[in-house]
Order: sequence, then structure tokens, then C-alpha cells
Amino acid sequence: MAEYPEKLAQMVEDFSEITDRTERAEMLIEIADRFNEVKVPPEIATKPYAEDNHVKFCESDAYVWAVDQPDGSLKYYFDVLNPQGLSAKAMSVILNDALEGETPEEVLKVPHEVVQQIFGREISMGKGQGLMGIIMQMQHEARKRLQKN
Repeated sequence: MAEYPEKLAQMVEDFSEITDRTERAEMLIEIADRFNEVKVPPEIATKPYAEDNHVKFCESDAYVWAVDQPDGSLKYYFDVLNPQGLSAKAMSVILNDALEGETPEEVLKVPHEVVQQIFGREISMGKGQGLMGIIMQMQHEARKRLQKN
């Protein structure tokens, strides 16, 4: 496996063991149910959200914010405006769980193929692009921090 951050590598390994499509879908729905844990609080952003935080290509109308932490890591927050956007919500929770406390350099190591590794090869091209967009938006925020230094 590529040089994934450790927690993300473990999650990808866990998902690789799920061969049943229904079981994978159920697990992703359970993860999406935790979305409120990563949802952007009003002290970070309120609607209407700035276009700078909008995830390109995401049909679920997702947004990503990054807040600098004292240890040099970034704390990410998300919103998904489409109430049916379960995949985008699940991806947001997974990325938060996997990348919380990681440096911007580690966030930049996340390959876009992780979407297929987690959601399965059956994922539609449009949905896959939107989920990759969430990763790209997080990486954009990480790059901005590195360019400041």
C-alpha cells in the first residue's frame, strides 16, 4: 500500500476485508450516521458558505474547512447540503477519523484511489469524482498552510 497515514491505512485494510457489497453499504451508512460529529459548527462557518470551501464535482454539495491546531496539524470540518448525500457524509467521517492530528504533509499523501478502496470498484464515476473532490479540497487546505511557511 502507498505511504498512507497510519490510521487511513488501517481503515483501507479493514474495508478490503469486506467482500459483500451489502455489508459494505451497511457499514458506510453507519459511518454516515456519525456525520454530526464532523459537521462545521457555527463559530467556523454559517450559510451561505464561501465558495472557497465548496468541493468541486461533488453532486451532494459538500464543503470543507480546515482550522490550524497548535501542534501544526489541521482540524477539518465538513458540511453536505444534500440530505441524501450519504456517501459524501461517510467519506467526510472516514477522512476526519483517519487524518485527525496529521500534519499537512501527511494529508497530501492521501491518494485519490482510496475512494475505490473504501467504497468499492462499483462506485459510479460521478460519485467517485465527488468523493475525490473532498480529498482534493482537504489537500488544497493543507497546501495553503505549507505555502505560508
